[in-house]
Amino acid sequence: MSGNVREITETILTPILTELSLELVDVEFKKEGKNWFLRVYIDKENGVDLDDCSAVSERLSESLDKNDPIEQAYYLEVSSPGAERPLKKDRDFERAVGKNVHVSTFAPINDEKVFEGKLIDFNGETLTIEMIIKTRKKTIEIPYDKVAKARLAVTF
Repeated sequence: MSGNVREITETILTPILTELSLELVDVEFKKEGKNWFLRVYIDKENGVDLDDCSAVSERLSESLDKNDPIEQAYYLEVSSPGAERPLKKDRDFERAVGKNVHVSTFAPINDEKVFEGKLIDFNGETLTIEMIIKTRKKTIEIPYDKVAKARLAVTF
């Protein structure tokens, strides 16, 4: 059910986001407690602001009300993906080169499943991450098809 809602929402969102020069990062439809939430994460080159989120929320809400694809009551939330934006598409990884990332893999690589460091290269098949382990730099290559989850990582 929730997968279908995500797909329908993405279909409705595509022309709205194209017109507003925005990008869809993710759509979530999940139950928290007794309430359902439809969360839409949007972005653009220099980040989104409240006006962007409001414009998408209003237009999406109108279209969802008109088409009524979701059976149960839900709360609609439209926001930026935040500083630790998820990396899901090739384009996300390409733009993340030179930035700090946090990557989890499906299977261990060198006995590890979690890697955090600077993404120094992405060629479509492999992520190359430079990590610092006890003051030493180490470079690791992670096959793209082994990545379970990835996001930008904020460092202090």
